[in-house]
Amino acid sequence: MRESSLRFLKKLIATPSPPGHEARAQRVWLDYVGEFADETYTDAYGNAVAVLNKGGEPRLMVAGHADEIAMAVNYVDENGFIYVRRLGGVDPAITRAQRIVIHTRRGEVRGVVGNLAPHLTKDDSEPKPPKIHDLFIDIGARNRKETLRLVRVGDPITLVDEFELLRNDLAIARAFDNRIGNFAVAESLRLLARNGGKLAPEVSAVSNIMEEVGLFGARQIAYSLKPDVALVVDVTHATDYPGVSKIQHGDIAVGKGPTLTHGGCNHKDVVTRLETVARQMRIPIQHEAISATSGTDTDVIFWTRGGIPSALISLPNRYMHSPVEIVSLKDLAQIPELIAAFAGSLKAGERFKVKI
Repeated sequence: MRESSLRFLKKLIATPSPPGHEARAQRVWLDYVGEFADETYTDAYGNAVAVLNKGGEPRLMVAGHADEIAMAVNYVDENGFIYVRRLGGVDPAITRAQRIVIHTRRGEVRGVVGNLAPHLTKDDSEPKPPKIHDLFIDIGARNRKETLRLVRVGDPITLVDEFELLRNDLAIARAFDNRIGNFAVAESLRLLARNGGKLAPEVSAVSNIMEEVGLFGARQIAYSLKPDVALVVDVTHATDYPGVSKIQHGDIAVGKGPTLTHGGCNHKDVVTRLETVARQMRIPIQHEAISATSGTDTDVIFWTRGGIPSALISLPNRYMHSPVEIVSLKDLAQIPELIAAFAGSLKAGERFKVKI
């Protein structure tokens, strides 16, 4: 991965972006992608769009969501300890004993998620996984009054963990779900702008909001943009580590390329085109199937305005929804190449429609 692209990815990871509070990360994204776009803009709730070849046909939307799983302040007890609500799929069992940041109107407040030391537990029965309401945060305050001078109910909370390189092109971070998505669509616009030449489609790169709490931003922006075809980038579960059933969850490995999803919201002709351009670009592709829904923004984009032909491109991710998500930077770099090749394959006025 080129150095300036890696710096951009690191900056995205380092910028907290809880659902409904994505503005800081959206600013980072817009500052980067604005260099390659004909125009950029945001909408009422903070979805961000960068357009290349405005007025082209067909209209192609490429989207990744900006938000990460998080928590929010829910209650403060008399001793100043903070209890929380989920913002997305937080796992309480791995959130204990983590360092956190509360994002307040006046700045960041540091703290930890409390954890009972094993010396203080005398119950010999099998421990039960904690519920989200069991978690409490300690910011070092003496009492409720002091805590409430610093934070208020509703303030979002993120974990402190950030980006590190491992080996073999692997990287570790919180929030690869889904910084890799809005990173990839920005990079695809860079590749298309760099290549120059005549591009048939209008390409709208989108960094959308609030996926983790209901796919809301994608619903908003897909309705507004009225695309003729859409590609969504997200993460998928790698199954190449101990304890995961490949029989149940499929065979997906980190380092063996991005995945294409078959079934449900994925238009078969769009998927076939992606397979074709992947072969031409010598990009390795893995395959996965869904029964009904994908759990991504693709699920809501495809039925907007009577049906937008859509497809999902995913990055294999170990330990999803944890502070130690692991992905391959080599796999990641192949996604914008695939998107750019797909955009380049589109002919003026082309539409995707199931042949009956």
